[in-house]
Amino acid sequence: MLGLLLARAGVEVTVVEKHADFLRDFRGDTIHPSTLEVMYELGLLEGLLALPHTQAPRLNAEIGGADVTIADFSRLPTRCRFIAFMPQWDFLDYIARQAGRYPNFRMLLEAEVTSLAEEAGRVVGLKARTRDSELALRAALVVGADGRNSVVRAQAGLAVESFGSPSDVLWMKLSHQPADPPYTMGHGGPRQGFVMIDRGASWQCGYVVRRGSFADVKSQGIEAFRAAVAAVSPLPAERLEEVRSWDDVHLLSVRIDRLTRWWKPGLICIGDAAHAMSPIGGVGVNLAIQDAVAAANILARPLKDGTLVDRHLAAVQARRAFPTKATQRLQLMMRRDRRQREADGAKRTGPPAFMRAIARQPWLAHLAGRLIGLGFRPEHVRPL
Repeated sequence: MLGLLLARAGVEVTVVEKHADFLRDFRGDTIHPSTLEVMYELGLLEGLLALPHTQAPRLNAEIGGADVTIADFSRLPTRCRFIAFMPQWDFLDYIARQAGRYPNFRMLLEAEVTSLAEEAGRVVGLKARTRDSELALRAALVVGADGRNSVVRAQAGLAVESFGSPSDVLWMKLSHQPADPPYTMGHGGPRQGFVMIDRGASWQCGYVVRRGSFADVKSQGIEAFRAAVAAVSPLPAERLEEVRSWDDVHLLSVRIDRLTRWWKPGLICIGDAAHAMSPIGGVGVNLAIQDAVAAANILARPLKDGTLVDRHLAAVQARRAFPTKATQRLQLMMRRDRRQREADGAKRTGPPAFMRAIARQPWLAHLAGRLIGLGFRPEHVRPL
């Protein structure tokens, strides 16, 4: 997205992509109203929504056997009052195609970053390895947008503040049948330990387990795992037979962290490389998009004019620090509530406090919809 926005503004851009394509499963497939608004502002919304997707005007949870709306997007001041569920590879491929229309944009596939190039304390480019050769690329700015395990971040030596690793999620794919619950994204089970995302022909399902316990789960055998998931899933127990072996189960380690400083001279990190989020609400992808928009708004002109200095990089962090910290604070509050419930045997089977509050006061679903759908500081594309 940042490559598209900078190329649109006339900046020479090279995107270095490690893989040959975008086909990775069990990624965040949520495109929130804030991102859809950005696509509208770019004139790309109609083409995006022409791709196969599912629309969710609200998110649901099963609490005490009842279906409760925990986030309602129907009152948002946006053109799209829904979350679009779309395979992330389709979204990324669409963005890449749109960026490719600009002659000053190029994307290098199967190019893995190996190190940064520095001169006089300033990052001036990077080195990357392809199948055939080693590349040395010089740049006025290197942007680390390579995720929570960012090579760019590690090579830059930027300090990370970690807030712990509360849990893991075991992802699996189950078929979608006509009689299934009418969720587009829902949580099931008395402890809210199961999430379902409607992907059309299938459900992307996540089962939450204690951090580092996957080996123990596997030691109990696949049958015990199926039974444990069936106990919290609203789907028929026999559906779990589709999980034939551990090859059908994919581990996601959840963590919450952020850089104390997102930049150094000649380099900046955005998205998960700057701040890893819990998957609660599926906000990580959309916070990354907001980072990209803010970065383009602040950096495009100095990059084009050759006047980029450190204060421009600091301005990006200053702009995005508040929504990052506020979102993580909410996620940490939810984690503390879960820990308290697990420490108190009398309460451990109840849903989280915020879900109980929404069930009692339905108007809170609209507030949750605003926080999830737009975030704390939505960004808008600056006109050319």
